Amino acid sequence: MTVLYGTEHRALQDERDTRRLADLWQEMLIHGELAADEQAFIAARDMFFLSTVDARGNPTVSYKGGQPGFVRVIDATTILFPDYDGNGMCLSLGNIAQNRAIGLLFIDFETPHRLRVQGEAEISRDPDLIAAFPGATLAVKIRITDAFVNCARYIHRYEKVEQSRHAPAANGKQPIAEWKRIDLIQPHLSATDRPEAEAAGALSMDEYLQKVAARQS
Repeated sequence: MTVLYGTEHRALQDERDTRRLADLWQEMLIHGELAADEQAFIAARDMFFLSTVDARGNPTVSYKGGQPGFVRVIDATTILFPDYDGNGMCLSLGNIAQNRAIGLLFIDFETPHRLRVQGEAEISRDPDLIAAFPGATLAVKIRITDAFVNCARYIHRYEKVEQSRHAPAANGKQPIAEWKRIDLIQPHLSATDRPEAEAAGALSMDEYLQKVAARQS
């Protein structure tokens, strides 16, 4: 289990007289293996937030979404998630290749409930593993070092929202991202993406923005 608190944490805890409480939480809540209910919770999610760190120590956070169950629990200390088609920047994957330390935040906005997971990640190009996630380009395997439930009192509560139509279906298919149709962007697309984007028809930036506005209205 990771030692959570450093000098600055302790200073702030002492300033607020919460050192005893912080020690209690670390003793009671922080654990290195997922309990059965935590495994089930992760396996039922259709989204999570992923935190990674680049080679310079700069953090970033991204949203990952898919069909319910797109994060696979292999065992109490191992989970997998797919890398789907993105914007080509590869920020999260590049960071993982540089620095394997990651954090994941799983949230249920209906209950509400949240689970934090920290661990070490590695990118997998194993075709059999990738094939287990229809629509995936790569897979990410995580060895869990710490997991803990946080107080959910500040989570905004929502009824079930509409799932993204771009979450890959069981056959791995998904609609083209309409930003790939923008005429200024098409010449810069990969050789894989360009034919589909051209077949869908080019959009000017104004036309694209109008489509976005219409969808949001």
